[in-house]
Amino acid sequence: MSPERKYGPGVMRYVEESRKYLEERRALIERVRKRKFDTIAVHGLYSLEESLSRNQGALTEPAYFSAAQSYRDADELEAALAYLIPTWCYSRIANPTTYFLQDTVALLEGYGTGCDTACVVTSSGMSAIALATDAFVVKQKAGPEKINFVSSVQLYGGTFQNFNVRKQQERGIEFRRVFHPDDLEEWKSRIDEDTRFLYMEAPSNPQQSFADLRALSDLAHSWEIPFIIDSTCATPALMRPIAHGADVVVHSLTKSMTAGGLAIGGAIISRKSIVTKVKNDNPLFKESFAEYIQFLPFRDQGPCPSPLNALFTLNDLRTLRSRMDLVSRNCQAVADFLGRHPRVSTVDYLGLPGFRYHELARRYMRLADSDDGQGGEVNRYGHLMSFVVDGPPENARRVFDNFQLIFRATDLGRIKSVATIPAISTHQQQGEEARQLAGIPPQMIRLCVGAEDPGDVIADLEQALAAL
Repeated sequence: MSPERKYGPGVMRYVEESRKYLEERRALIERVRKRKFDTIAVHGLYSLEESLSRNQGALTEPAYFSAAQSYRDADELEAALAYLIPTWCYSRIANPTTYFLQDTVALLEGYGTGCDTACVVTSSGMSAIALATDAFVVKQKAGPEKINFVSSVQLYGGTFQNFNVRKQQERGIEFRRVFHPDDLEEWKSRIDEDTRFLYMEAPSNPQQSFADLRALSDLAHSWEIPFIIDSTCATPALMRPIAHGADVVVHSLTKSMTAGGLAIGGAIISRKSIVTKVKNDNPLFKESFAEYIQFLPFRDQGPCPSPLNALFTLNDLRTLRSRMDLVSRNCQAVADFLGRHPRVSTVDYLGLPGFRYHELARRYMRLADSDDGQGGEVNRYGHLMSFVVDGPPENARRVFDNFQLIFRATDLGRIKSVATIPAISTHQQQGEEARQLAGIPPQMIRLCVGAEDPGDVIADLEQALAAL
């Protein structure tokens, strides 16, 4: 039924009124998409016009702390709640401040890809992962139904628990594991007609595993299923998987995007449109997956970020590219040092030429708008690395306990250097067998290098290793 026949003239007046706004917004998006990465990160869609006409000239996007939006009359309320006009309605569903953040993240992930993108931001990275993946494992018929998905086993511990416990053990959805993500044949061997999506974390936390993103996208699409990737550690400053065919990208905004450590958040970014064989009556499911998530599952489950967290993230995003360049260079220097240290048995970092996944990462991880002097972009490999201390697990704990500058915490992506021992923290719940399969020994220390002078970080590592 068309809106003209279903709704009264008062409602349709608001629909007509909103069309001009939507046309202006589309024109603004097209203008902004032509700007450079840093300009988009600084401004997003918050324009001079927006500042002057709606926000009393505020230079920075305002934080809207209201829980709900008021309407002029019953007709506007009806039009809004039927999603016929732009609205935020209630902060469990959306909020003007989170809209500013969503617009910016969508534009950054779509930068240079030639693709239209949509984004919904959530209360945490895990809520983004759960929402993005749950949408594809819904039952499609009455009675018993076999459903599976295929994922690399090198995952953040919380993701592993969501897949292994919440989905497989509690709901009977099979979690098929790939142990060597750079082996395309292993991926192929796990897929069948009941597979709903492929999932990869790249670079993975903490092992730094990687895969051929274009090949995985093509493989997924040959089975009419989406390729979903967690690109938290790269950020769109270093890698934009949608350019290589990915359908859905998820982030923990808590990490590199909010490097100051003041906020928690997540994001789902989708291309328009995605590949999927899951049948859904709502056309947004395929045409604009992130918007579908916001207007339906997100609305009903309520994993909303606070406006203040959205504002903290927006402010940190403004320097994302230059910051990721800096911390990547710092991490490279630290990895080079650890690779030469006699008490370190292995170093996992994508920037090391001898590392297993280096060549794959070199193909995909490049600093946006950089110049290598030959018309190409410069490779940068991020802030995250891990290293294995020689000897028994107690040696890793001694080194860890002797840090004087590096913070001991489960966090990562900070402006400050942070370390943890994954086997006793982020990946403890997986159990020993699963950690062995994922390549996480008890002697491993995960290190996220911040923006300090790398010489000071190296000095701290040197004195801590000297305790052995």
